[in-house]
Amino acid sequence: MNTLPDYLRPNLDIVLVGLNPSLRSVEVGHYFASPRNRFWRAINRSGLLSAPLDYTTDHKMPEQGIGLTDIVKRPTRGASDLRAADYRKWAPVLKSKIERFEPLIVCFHGAVAYRNYLRHAEGVSAPTLELGLQPRTIGRSRVFLVPNPSPANAAYSLDTLISWYEELRDLRRNLKENCD
Repeated sequence: MNTLPDYLRPNLDIVLVGLNPSLRSVEVGHYFASPRNRFWRAINRSGLLSAPLDYTTDHKMPEQGIGLTDIVKRPTRGASDLRAADYRKWAPVLKSKIERFEPLIVCFHGAVAYRNYLRHAEGVSAPTLELGLQPRTIGRSRVFLVPNPSPANAAYSLDTLISWYEELRDLRRNLKENCD
């Protein structure tokens, strides 16, 4: 199967977890490659990155302490093309990766991704979820939920996305200060 590589390694501060790769992203080999996706604009304006990146330089994210992966590695045209079998297959794989690499924070892009992770990797039903820091952890990693930056998720403005990445930036800073 053609998919995107994981950008994971030990000692990451944050692992950003998308729902699954888009066909466009897999075609060009980079995360959030659609020009309509707001991820790179939002994350660059939030101050979470020490130097701006874009989809062509996504492989440099770990140099800034941030990894990239997906809950489901099967690429699709859109989220509606995913099946329960995809989550059953891939959510436990994601859990294993997180427990292996132990980032400080796991940040899920969107409630759909986190809800399906909980259901298929943890056996937990979560009918409603609030954005931000979650009460559950994955191993020793804290869990944070931000809106999905996909253009299909127009309910959240670019400014709102930026503010959630700023919250993530602040959480990272606070957790690192308390670890030292």
